[in-house]
Amino acid sequence: MTTLLKNAKIYDGTGKEAYAGDVLIADEHISRVETSIDAPCDETIDLGGKSLSPGFIDGHSHNDWFAVKSSPLRYFEPFIRQGICSFVCGNCGVSAVGFGEDCAHMDVIGSGLFNFNDMTGVYGSVEKYMEAADGHMPCNLALLMGHGTARAAVSGSANRKLTPEEEAKMLSILEDGLKQGAAGISLGLMYNPGMYADVEELKKVAALCVKYDKPLTVHPRAESKVSMAYPQLLGRSHLLRAFDELIEIAKGTKLKLQYSHAIFVGRSSFKDKDELLKLMEQMRSEGVDVMFDIYNECLGVSVITVILPAWYQAMRPEERKKPLTRLKLSVLVKASSLLLGFGFKDIVVAYLGKGYEKYEGKSVHEIAQSEGMSDLDAYLMLCEASAFKGRVNMGPYSTPEIIHEFEKNPLCTFMTDAWVEDEGVQNPALYDCYPKFLRDSLLGLGDSMPRTVRRMTGAIADRFGLHGRGYIRPGCFADLTVFDEAALKEAQPDRQCSFGIERVFINGRQVLSGGRLDETALETSGRAIRIL
Repeated sequence: MTTLLKNAKIYDGTGKEAYAGDVLIADEHISRVETSIDAPCDETIDLGGKSLSPGFIDGHSHNDWFAVKSSPLRYFEPFIRQGICSFVCGNCGVSAVGFGEDCAHMDVIGSGLFNFNDMTGVYGSVEKYMEAADGHMPCNLALLMGHGTARAAVSGSANRKLTPEEEAKMLSILEDGLKQGAAGISLGLMYNPGMYADVEELKKVAALCVKYDKPLTVHPRAESKVSMAYPQLLGRSHLLRAFDELIEIAKGTKLKLQYSHAIFVGRSSFKDKDELLKLMEQMRSEGVDVMFDIYNECLGVSVITVILPAWYQAMRPEERKKPLTRLKLSVLVKASSLLLGFGFKDIVVAYLGKGYEKYEGKSVHEIAQSEGMSDLDAYLMLCEASAFKGRVNMGPYSTPEIIHEFEKNPLCTFMTDAWVEDEGVQNPALYDCYPKFLRDSLLGLGDSMPRTVRRMTGAIADRFGLHGRGYIRPGCFADLTVFDEAALKEAQPDRQCSFGIERVFINGRQVLSGGRLDETALETSGRAIRIL
């Protein structure tokens, strides 16, 4: 099958200025890229001067948990409509691979965020997962090995130092994954059981990444001024303490360190931005290849217990009702809210469970008012109604000004960190995160368009070794996105839909055109990306 794209404004993924030209696709690959091509082909599409870029790559994803679903398309459709063709998955230490067939701790793998429901199978190794996924999913997918998954596989959710035997087995699982084609290793130091790993354990994990010259992506222990990760409420910001740990892990190495979702949870942490960037520059001067990624949203998804101490959750219901317990909790929650710089007006219910749909999309403060309760009582009611497992959208995690500054930073790449939830309010990054980056460029708020496109294509491909992806050049896979710059500029974002994306090709097959998906093609269009 040959397809000729005529009259395109080509952004080739290198960051160089766009140029007018034609692109010839032959089966899965780009065959020719020239100013003008006249060749016999099966289909010719005149783009009429519209912009053509490499298919966008989501540099931080969790879609490994959805690619091997029995019917995966609904979990990928919103991303395809954003122009995304490929994903780097297995982030935050929580990968869908990294355990053996005899694993005794399957119940804790997924860290409470993800599960193995409705999958075509459970594939514990990179090799088996890739075999199952290749050609049976809509989009392309590269896998990271989740440290948290491998740790859970050998010790469950045990809050302790691993035994020498457990540590050796965990490291062996991670190394086997790298040998089988994983793109790197991810840490999730805010999630169980990754949070229980000490610096010495993490140094050994990082050493594997150095050995195989692959990135270590990190969800740090804290992303706010105060957190549950450190006992000291005063003094150095917990966000910066968490980055200090990464400095210690990477010291004296040539590690490729990818700092995941550079966010600042709560208004009190916004001032940490400049020091965080300064620390990154210092690390780079010492030989550590550190970079970071962002999404184009000022809020994020979290669990409803984000400001609820673990000791309260562990109590019996009758103990929670005691006046002294309530007083202690009230003081702690108020102090945490003040120190963090956000409160109950900033916590919006996304999902609690069946029967509580009326609360979805409302803040805790709004719910308290409607129920005639105090904010704290309403919050505790919602926590208990969801068995302390409710999902919330909350913020602020950033500001438009911080996002616009980061969009121009040469160390920054783009991602969504979003996934489709089966019920409740969705993460807004699911719908228009990448079009908003493009729109920022056109409005003069972000970087130039060539560099903006690069941050979501070639730069991510280079970072994770996705050879043959992320560029428009002969021999590359024909992952391509067509967008309308006028439509992007004129659109109103944050409407729970994408905008400005006209066509998407995945491995040479047109899967989106004029807003319509080719569902038949999308059953088999995605490829597993092995990094060997």
